[in-house]
Amino acid sequence: MEEHVKKSLEEWKQEICDLLVEIDKEYEQIKLELQVYSHKFSITKQVIQSTVNEEMIRNIRELYHTPFEQKFTKLKEDIKDLEEKKKVFQMFVDKIDKVKGKEEDRVYAPVQSS
Repeated sequence: MEEHVKKSLEEWKQEICDLLVEIDKEYEQIKLELQVYSHKFSITKQVIQSTVNEEMIRNIRELYHTPFEQKFTKLKEDIKDLEEKKKVFQMFVDKIDKVKGKEEDRVYAPVQSS
């Protein structure tokens, strides 16, 4: 593989790796927030199940349960999207490595004598 091609691929790979690092950071932040809302959602659900007063249940749902459920659902979707992004960008890295590896194998393959 020509040196300028190899260099360009390596620079592109580095850009993608930088994106992967940012995606990982965002993933970890959302994961932490998801844990919090998972607990909040679960707690409000348990309180609602243990409450008999319909007005109190309605208030709890309005103030806490429904907003927590919506946030929890959105965070789960965000995590899923980030997992897909990580998978796609990792494919780029793998493909770049594969292309460079094939070219290096061709260049450095030992010549067999007959």
